[in-house]
Amino acid sequence: MGNSKYLNSLTREKYDELKKKLWNQQNHHCYICEEEIDLDLTPTNIDHIKPLVNGGKDDEYNFALTHESCNKSKQDADLEVARAMARLSKISRDAEEKKQTPSLEHVLAANKGSLYSFSYKIENGKLKYVFSEKDNTIREADIFHDALSGEDTAFIQVPIEYLYHDKDINPRGINSSISLLIKEFHKGNPQLHISLARLDGNQIKIFDGQHKAVAQIMLGIRALLVRLFLNTDVERMTETNTTAGSKLRQIAFDKSIIRQLHDDIYAQKIKKYQLDHHLSEDCLSFSEEKLVDYFKGERGNIRTYIIDSQKNVVTLSPKNKLKGYINFEGRGSERPLSYSTFEKTLLSRFINAKTILKKNLDDRLEEGLNPRILEQEQLIQLCNILAEELIIGRYSTEIGTYRIEYKIAEEKDKEITDDHLATYRIFKEEIMYNWVQYIEQLIYNFFCLTGEKHDKQDLFQIKFPDQLWTNIRTFIQNLRDLPLWKDRTIKVFAAKHKYDYWETVFETTKSEDGIILLSKPINVVDMIK
Repeated sequence: MGNSKYLNSLTREKYDELKKKLWNQQNHHCYICEEEIDLDLTPTNIDHIKPLVNGGKDDEYNFALTHESCNKSKQDADLEVARAMARLSKISRDAEEKKQTPSLEHVLAANKGSLYSFSYKIENGKLKYVFSEKDNTIREADIFHDALSGEDTAFIQVPIEYLYHDKDINPRGINSSISLLIKEFHKGNPQLHISLARLDGNQIKIFDGQHKAVAQIMLGIRALLVRLFLNTDVERMTETNTTAGSKLRQIAFDKSIIRQLHDDIYAQKIKKYQLDHHLSEDCLSFSEEKLVDYFKGERGNIRTYIIDSQKNVVTLSPKNKLKGYINFEGRGSERPLSYSTFEKTLLSRFINAKTILKKNLDDRLEEGLNPRILEQEQLIQLCNILAEELIIGRYSTEIGTYRIEYKIAEEKDKEITDDHLATYRIFKEEIMYNWVQYIEQLIYNFFCLTGEKHDKQDLFQIKFPDQLWTNIRTFIQNLRDLPLWKDRTIKVFAAKHKYDYWETVFETTKSEDGIILLSKPINVVDMIK
């Protein structure tokens, strides 16, 4: 019965009555898998159709009966989404049993699509058409001419009975991203890119956006908006579609861009909370926890927005000296630190993704002791120490990171200074991931020795004394001055290793294959002397 007060209040007799009522309403079938339920044989569950966290009501009009096994294995908390995914799974299994790859073709066939021919004519710059098997209404749409490609297209709403999968231009099947699209569209979020289709004789064939089409159909949509190409050359369109999916493939949003977008959304959520509670724009007398609870249908998202906002502020602060040495655009070769490495090592370690504060957003703000502001400012200060001690005046963007170890092996490394080489090696992801852990240990040990209670998961939310900052800087300087970073005879840097490879080196002086790289293990106490 879970968190349902309504169900928990029922006697066994009343619960059984409700179960029998739902069973009859559902024609003796499971709400999720839609297969028959035998009440005498099969364990069942009563569950909310729309989850309480998404605004569903705790009453019998929001309940459905499911097989217990279906309820336990459902792919989403919302039963409507779970049922759509179950239907899609069945379609996929049926196709696979026939040794076929599941695709839009199979989804259309299972939902009584791909039945009829399309009747149309082009007249006076208009596409005129009729869906005669549904009604005899004559519709028309403007035709748009692309001056560069010469393509003529029209935007029309097409019943799925008139839609087909274009196996010539796009034969690929559907993949797991469908589940994400189903969830997204079920929330009511709009489709940002419509499906593309072409006329092939008297058939309308979708050749791009089949995943979006499948997601909509599985949610019960019976007519799709498409951009219809009227006179396209199949060979040219096939080449264009292939190029779009390979050479011209749009790069997915970089994580740093996602952080910025989430920062903006978080600000909007704060404004909405203030507006809904009749608070002024400068009133922050509410907590992160209250925000999460208020937008209860978006709890997971709100938590993500809060943490990503914090990461974004630290990363893009004009006070962050390290920012200018972070490569935000994939695998650049000028700057020593990729955003991915920065995120995995510093941001994710020192900004706890699970921490949602119960204190008001303006807590101790005037004293300069607000936990989120402290976290931001002190992480920026750590970034500045790294920039000052490891990069500025030591690393050349003109030399960059391109094939450094190769140049050393080939003795083409005259332009590479020892300081530049050390910076490059220290900022390799698998190496940085491990030495950052020592900074965490250093900070935690400091507070333990002072007797101050401090949560290791949120180290940067309490003000650091000057001595601790001195210790951190000294540790970084001593780390920088370890001989192995400048040793050009060491070959292990040429390969990418797992995190535990360098963990072993730092703890034992030797690599897992027996190569001695340090004179003694790294010890935090020794490294701050």
